[in-house]
Amino acid sequence: MSRRLLYIVNQANYFLSHRLALAKAAQAAGWEVQVATAAGPDQAKIAAAGFTTHNLPLSRSGLRLDRELRALLATWRLLRQVQPDLLHCVALKAVVLGGLAAKLAGVPARVFAVAGLGHVFIDSGLKNRLTRIAFKGLLPLLVSANSRVIVQNPDDQAHLGISGGVRRRLVLIAGAGVDLERFQARPEPSGEVAVVLPSRMIWTKGIGEFVEAACRLRTAGVRARFLLAGDSDPGNPAAIPHEQLTAWTADGSVEWLGFQHDMAALLASCHIVCLPSFYGEGVPKSLIEGAAAGRALVTTDTPGCRDIVRDGENGLVVTPQDPEALTTALHRLIEDPALRQRFGKRGREIAVAEFGLDKVIARTLALYRELCS
Repeated sequence: MSRRLLYIVNQANYFLSHRLALAKAAQAAGWEVQVATAAGPDQAKIAAAGFTTHNLPLSRSGLRLDRELRALLATWRLLRQVQPDLLHCVALKAVVLGGLAAKLAGVPARVFAVAGLGHVFIDSGLKNRLTRIAFKGLLPLLVSANSRVIVQNPDDQAHLGISGGVRRRLVLIAGAGVDLERFQARPEPSGEVAVVLPSRMIWTKGIGEFVEAACRLRTAGVRARFLLAGDSDPGNPAAIPHEQLTAWTADGSVEWLGFQHDMAALLASCHIVCLPSFYGEGVPKSLIEGAAAGRALVTTDTPGCRDIVRDGENGLVVTPQDPEALTTALHRLIEDPALRQRFGKRGREIAVAEFGLDKVIARTLALYRELCS
């Protein structure tokens, strides 16, 4: 008889981009896989991939006691209905709600995936400071012998290892992995150098700094294209308004491409991948994909980003929220194709050695087996 695995992920589109391959591998390994997310059109794509789906009233941001209690009750009811042998919760809110509901429902084994510490852990506002305190207080209550907490970088591992009980159950798995067959190193295209920032369009990904660097380089007479690839994200408190994105395109500062279905093709058409993030990253998928595609990288000296980009080895690492440093780094790579190619070659080697999707899936499935043995 198949063991039953339930994923709880806030957003269906995140499951599709970051966990679909893992779910398929679990299904192939004999698990009966079900997926719970907030309602939305992307749920149909999860169902089309062969998984039973469930709606949960999960919000992505903000804390309202009445809303979170309703979500907790709905999660508890779902767990009682599905009766999973293993629960895998992804991202902070799903970890808290799923972890509390799992304790109440008696779910025998649990995996909590902290895919970066996100907006809550970088914002200095009172509300987020209180949320951080609450999360750190709750985590030891959620973690027990039959559970594990997956983190993606050593900084988060140190940050969350706040008690011996949690520390003993932290597992470091660096990122969601990259499909090395789909993302292959291609020769640079001819023509004007193209610099792409692939990300959700939120300020904390360094979008503003990127636009300012692009404007400085244009003013200095540097010829290059500067591309933003990603959707606007109105559910995020740091979302960049759609009007701002279209205004930047209209005035020639950058080109906003919107959501891209074929990132491998986009990266093959570009020369440099840039993510000047000061967000609480895990290990950014965009940088892993850029490395696998053999592209030179530019990022910031922040957790997660510096775990894939090694300064002077496969890219350049600059100070966060420093447009001048970002401008200098981009200018250097735009003008030096030999350096770009050296960085790209080494980036591909790092992606193959450390971030291949098969490695991430194998480690996670081994964790499932360990918890349910």
